[in-house]
Amino acid sequence: MNPIRAFIAIDLPQPIQESIEKQTQRLRQSLGNDAIRWVPVHNIHITLKFLGKTADSHLDFLKQMLTRSAQSITQFDLQISGIGSFPTSKRPRVIWIGIHAPAGLTSLQKQVEENATRLGYEKEERPFSPHLTLGRVRQGTTPKEVQKIGEVINSIQLGKIGTARVDSIHLYKSDLHSDGSVYTKLFSTPLR
Repeated sequence: MNPIRAFIAIDLPQPIQESIEKQTQRLRQSLGNDAIRWVPVHNIHITLKFLGKTADSHLDFLKQMLTRSAQSITQFDLQISGIGSFPTSKRPRVIWIGIHAPAGLTSLQKQVEENATRLGYEKEERPFSPHLTLGRVRQGTTPKEVQKIGEVINSIQLGKIGTARVDSIHLYKSDLHSDGSVYTKLFSTPLR
């Protein structure tokens, strides 16, 4: 069987998704769709680990690993607020919403990363920077358009969107389509 593209993530509750959509509507209208590929609100999540190509035969090991990782971390709350871009506002490539999280999120991500590495997945070298990806600047966007995007992001004040309870983690399959990614939840396990 063909390998799947997989990742491990935290979902957002529907009221938070709705709040994100409402509070970012002005930004989406200001920047339009030509230069930005917006992430559909129902697809916004916190990625703990992108696994990449994964064999079907490996899914049971991943489920066991996720269960072990989740059982070691107590449920916690995230504060969602603020907006920014990676790598900088002068050269935005990814537009994100900020997350203010307790140490539990970092511990959970570290646990998932270490366990995935033990299973043979490549270790992520970049430090964990929890965020919610709102959109990506399209390739081929002119420098002038990129500058405008940065200016608009800097001009937007995005206050507190809400608080989300993190009580489980999920294994997803990602299928790439011309109109965006389709995510399918393969497995979920509760935190302690």
